[in-house]
Amino acid sequence: MNPTSYPPMHAKQASPGHPGRIVLFVRVFPRRSETFIVQKFLGLLERGWDVHIVCNRSTAEDRRLFPQLPDWKELRHHVHVTRPARTKILEALLLPFSFVRGLLLAPKSTLQYFRRGWKRFGPYILHLFYLDTEFIVLQPALIHYEFSTLATGHMYQKDLLNCRITVSFRGSDLNIARLDKPDFYRQIWEQADALHLVSEDLWRQAQKQGCPSDKPHRVIFPAIDTSFFARDTIKRVESIGTPVRPYRILSVGRLDWVKGYEYALQAVKWLVVQGIACEYHIIGEGAYSDAIRFTIRDLELENIAILLGPKSRSEVKEHLERTDVFLLASVSEGLSNAVLEAQAMNLPVVCTDAGDVGIANEETGFIIPRRDWRSMAEKLALLAADSNLRVRMGEAGRQRVLINFHVGAQIEGFHQFYCQVLS
Repeated sequence: MNPTSYPPMHAKQASPGHPGRIVLFVRVFPRRSETFIVQKFLGLLERGWDVHIVCNRSTAEDRRLFPQLPDWKELRHHVHVTRPARTKILEALLLPFSFVRGLLLAPKSTLQYFRRGWKRFGPYILHLFYLDTEFIVLQPALIHYEFSTLATGHMYQKDLLNCRITVSFRGSDLNIARLDKPDFYRQIWEQADALHLVSEDLWRQAQKQGCPSDKPHRVIFPAIDTSFFARDTIKRVESIGTPVRPYRILSVGRLDWVKGYEYALQAVKWLVVQGIACEYHIIGEGAYSDAIRFTIRDLELENIAILLGPKSRSEVKEHLERTDVFLLASVSEGLSNAVLEAQAMNLPVVCTDAGDVGIANEETGFIIPRRDWRSMAEKLALLAADSNLRVRMGEAGRQRVLINFHVGAQIEGFHQFYCQVLS
């Protein structure tokens, strides 16, 4: 991606042909597990949008994980980190500096924010101003919350900033989070200008949770860089599952109960009992690591199932190149980027029916009922025994991703989405 094609970094208004400035809000930018945010941000910049990131944290250590990011000197004017709000004392000390900055860089927006906010919130507007300073200074036409749980409680920004708000739903926010609070997203249903969802299945879930059927929305599939996730050569391996050449299985995803790793490990144990020599590698990090390690030990898979920890995009690709089959055992998903990356690397996929998982059943892999580790094991065994099936499904998966999940289609989808909301 060529940074010289970006709009001027100091531009206050949208580029010609684009109806306004867009701010994308995330907690951390860039984050290892959120490559899709980096991809979207750079893609919109390349399309000429005046797009900015507002986040709570962005460090050099975070950025080193993404060599695809251009020179930070060029990009830093588009990434804005909010002031810390760890204590009331710190906030009180920094608030005057935020106020002066707002008056210097965006006097009209600052005064409008206070005028409207005081009527609505009274003295509490001082706290909100401190948190919203970066938004006020940027004067966005649209704020996009990349995760719906970040958007709750922020719909007031529409009035105080005179902007529009869109919200993304990506899976666990509808399928898992806040199930004990059926009205948790009511404010978003009523006040957000439009919704983005990563699959049709999530749109159906949103309606089940109270979203009006006529709510403006757009389904935009996840996408991956198919030029990066590609194999130079594909070697057909006839005989695998032996001590000389073990059956190589890979999962990529955060270490969380929702990923169903205990079912994947039971399936791998079944393969071992059947005499199929295996290597099962798991890439990811998370709070569930102790539970997974316990299951590995409990099933006596210490020399077979290995937790590799977090890996960079390049390292993930290296592991995909050495893998025979990709395994997703989730009990809930939106649409897995890891599955798309595996298919782009010509790998067959075995996954559960945990949402719109992004494969064509019995064409690019197998979809089995969630929590059904025996069916999972049987499909893995079938692929281990048939090299022609592995190659055929892998080739079909690559073509499916090239047609349906490439970056260009995703960026075009967001381009049209934002144009429609801002028109």
